[in-house]
Order: sequence, then structure tokens, then C-alpha cells
Amino acid sequence: MDVTEDGVRDICTDAVFERGETYLAENRIREINRVDTTVSAVVSGSRQYDVRVDLAADGFDPWCNCPYDGPGACKHVVAVLLRCLDDVPADEGDRIDVALDAADPDALRGFLRDTLATDAALRAAVDRRFEETNPEYYVVFEPIDFSEWFDLTTDYREEGRHASTAAVYRALVESLDDNMERVDGAYDHFSQAFTRALDGYVDCAAAVNHQADGATDAVAFLEERVESGTPFLADQFERAASELQKELTTGSDG
Repeated sequence: MDVTEDGVRDICTDAVFERGETYLAENRIREINRVDTTVSAVVSGSRQYDVRVDLAADGFDPWCNCPYDGPGACKHVVAVLLRCLDDVPADEGDRIDVALDAADPDALRGFLRDTLATDAALRAAVDRRFEETNPEYYVVFEPIDFSEWFDLTTDYREEGRHASTAAVYRALVESLDDNMERVDGAYDHFSQAFTRALDGYVDCAAAVNHQADGATDAVAFLEERVESGTPFLADQFERAASELQKELTTGSDG
């Protein structure tokens, strides 16, 4: 599981390696953790990007959801690997195993179902739809059918599962925001899908707060997207953050 500078250089160009060094020096790695040999991180670039590497795999098996399509690994992956040269994150696997052993089986099953359906796996599925729509080009010309995810939010809402619903909406919001600059056609379709997901997220995040104090993170997410998201969507994120904050304030006064 040794990470060496030569090993990192082998998977990227010299220019990308230098950019990765700069990203590391600029403290752009916002979150980083490890389970066994897999390291996951969030790296701040023009927006927040998710990175995953396997320190034991040949070539580190890198993955990043940034739009880089050049040769080798991207600068976000390089920054994370360079971070691991001298300071590999502690393995959290044992702590997770202890928590799993102590968890109620039914509660754990429900948690895993919600997590897999509404978190990273779902976000990756939405992103993958953009990749598959026009695989030969970065640009997306045709509408994408998001109905399966909106149908999922309907089911969750009917069951009163506001946190799960909010997570689905958030995955849609994040993916649409991160991929909107790829869109070259069917603008109304993508704009309507984004607005629907964003409004749904605000509604469900407010409902979560009314059940338990947990929607303040949603406001922070929206405010962060004002700065890091697609520029022409910033006004919508700002509006949504204001509406959610107002809803939370009204709810707490009541």
C-alpha cells in the first residue's frame, strides 16, 4: 500500500502532476478518509469534486467526477495521492465494523437501503446518465429522462420519509448543477428539471427540520453552491437558501 512520487507520476502527465502539487499546497482537499486501502476525498476546484483511489491497486484505480478527459489521472486525484505520500489517513474500517456489530439489524437494513438509494450511488447514477446520453462527446444535445428519480421522491414523500426524499432531490440538484455547462440544447427541459429538484429539496429539508433539527446543513449546502456551482444558476441557489432559511426561522418561532 506504499504510495511513491514515481508511482503517482506514472499515472498522469507532468503538467497534471504540477497542478496536483499546487492543489495540495493550496489545501484544496476538504475531506479525506480511508477504509482499508480505499481513500475517498472531496477536493475543491471550480466546484467540489469527489475522488476515490485504491492505494493497493495497480495504478491506484483512480476515480473522480470532474470533467477532465485528458490522458491519465486528473489533478484532483494527484493531489489526494500526494497527500497520502507522507500522511496516509487512518483506517476507519475497525470503527465501522464495531458500529455495524452493535447496530439493530432492521435499523441497519433500512439505513443501508436509504443510503444506497439516495446518496453516492444515486448521484453516480444520475451522472452516468449524462455520460451515456452522448458517449462520443462531452456535450449533451438531447433531453435526459429523470422520471425514475422524481418517481422515487414521490414514493418517499407518500411514506413520510422526508430525509430520504431530500437526499434524492439533492443528488439531482448536484448532478444537474455540475453537468449543466455540458448542455447544448433542450435548455427548457434541463432548467425545469433543475428547478423542480431544487424546490423539492427546499420543501423536504424544511420538513426534516420540523421533525428534527437537521436542515441547517441544507442551507449551508445551498449557500456553498451559490459560490461554487454553475454561475447562471447562482441566483436560483441564492433564492432557495433564502426561502429555506425563512422557513426554518418561521418554524422555530412557531
